[in-house]
Amino acid sequence: MTHPGDPGYAAVSRAEAQADETGTTTDAARRRRRPWTLHRRLLAIVAVLLIAVSAVIGVISVAVFHTTSVGRLDASLRETASRATDAAPPGFPTDPRSTVLEFLRVPGQPVGTLGVLVAGESVAGVYISESGELIDAGTQATSALAAVPPDGDPHTVTAGDLGDYRALAVQTQPEVRSVLALPLTDVNAQTTQLAITVAIVAAGGLVLALAIGSVVVRRALSPLSEVTATAQRVSELPLDRGDVALAERVPVDDDGTEVGRLGTAFNRMLGHVASALTAREQSEQKVRRFVADASHELRTPLASIRGYAELTRLHGGELPPDVVHAIGRIESESVRMTELVEDLLLLARLDEGRELASVPVDLGRVVVEALGDAQAAGPDHDWEVRLPDAPTTVVGDEPRLRQVVMNLLANARVHTPEGTSVVAALEREGDEVVLTVEDDGPGIPPQLAETLFERFARGDSSRSRRAGSTGLGLAIVRAVVEAHQGEVSVESEPGATRFTVRLPATTERGSAHASASSPSVERAR
Repeated sequence: MTHPGDPGYAAVSRAEAQADETGTTTDAARRRRRPWTLHRRLLAIVAVLLIAVSAVIGVISVAVFHTTSVGRLDASLRETASRATDAAPPGFPTDPRSTVLEFLRVPGQPVGTLGVLVAGESVAGVYISESGELIDAGTQATSALAAVPPDGDPHTVTAGDLGDYRALAVQTQPEVRSVLALPLTDVNAQTTQLAITVAIVAAGGLVLALAIGSVVVRRALSPLSEVTATAQRVSELPLDRGDVALAERVPVDDDGTEVGRLGTAFNRMLGHVASALTAREQSEQKVRRFVADASHELRTPLASIRGYAELTRLHGGELPPDVVHAIGRIESESVRMTELVEDLLLLARLDEGRELASVPVDLGRVVVEALGDAQAAGPDHDWEVRLPDAPTTVVGDEPRLRQVVMNLLANARVHTPEGTSVVAALEREGDEVVLTVEDDGPGIPPQLAETLFERFARGDSSRSRRAGSTGLGLAIVRAVVEAHQGEVSVESEPGATRFTVRLPATTERGSAHASASSPSVERAR
């Protein structure tokens, strides 16, 4: 293990920095690499197949042409050799060069013909130039042709600066060998020209085929593109709540192709999804209507139960202690039941999308008053409110916003032990008013954080409850905040839990803050 004072510390640090830089570069390159679309993949496959087929056809065509051309040259070489040997003088040649000249002076010998005569130890070589003159072939060309075996088959040799030749050696006498050769220059030039022509034609055909193939593939995949576009539009629809009008469909015909069948199946699936969403919405509407109706109907008997309990408790006559206790319990439970019914009724009305009041609300005054109520309900907690100097006015329903603040403060009071510090802060951030309620209690379990704002969600023993809880307080907070076009979030760890509410601020100057004549930070105990 190295330390800042060790000699190897700097080297290790540089190695780690280089590794981090390499990893960062690799990740950036991976992000920049665009995935290949199906259209590009199909064109790439077509291009590879065309290149392979063109290459095979081109190589075979050039090879066949070269072999055929060399075969014709060999036939011409045999005729040339036959004419030359027929014109050879009898007997052992005393002057090989003169004999070679006689070979080449035979009528019909083509330009570039090269002749060599090997007579014992003597070797002479002459070739016909482009002007028709007979010129000495040179040492390299003569030696190369003199080495050709007299087996009756043409051989390809390189005759020095004269280039490649097809040479045929004929044993005319035991110690005399005649070698005639025709140049491969024209054959090689024609083969090269053919190869270039095939390559150009193949390249042009490839470009044309790719252009036509791109149009054909794009048309063939157009229904698939429509499926993708429709799926993208459907994914952006709010399908989680409300009456969903899922009218998106793929404009394709079921022509029997795979893509056509895919479009038809996708449309059928969208139809099933639309039917399921409609059935779900109808079921939820029935549940909401039932909850709203039941909550509304339960308020009257609950008020009667509470009233009769209070009337009995206030009766002038003496009642047994157990009866007094029972009546007190009936009264307290009726109050609790009434609160639950009111919460359910509020949620049902918010679910139905009933409009809330839209009036300027001085949120600072609401926070101060709600914190005063919380202090009275929880005197064992340390309460603090922080307000900005500038007004924080929002447009909304004041009773519902007051309920949001009271629920957040009640949540901090109920689920934290005595002596916990709770801070309610309000500030203006751009076009938003931000309300935060923070406590230094034990925190929220991670497994509960995801469902904290759902209905009837309850904390476990890590956030002790000393009072009853319906599990609807935070659900009402989210429903009311979202109805005001705002958002609510929570961040929690042991010793720090913060609820944040963001609401659109109004540009109008609302009523003065309750703390306008007081410092921007107030503290209550």
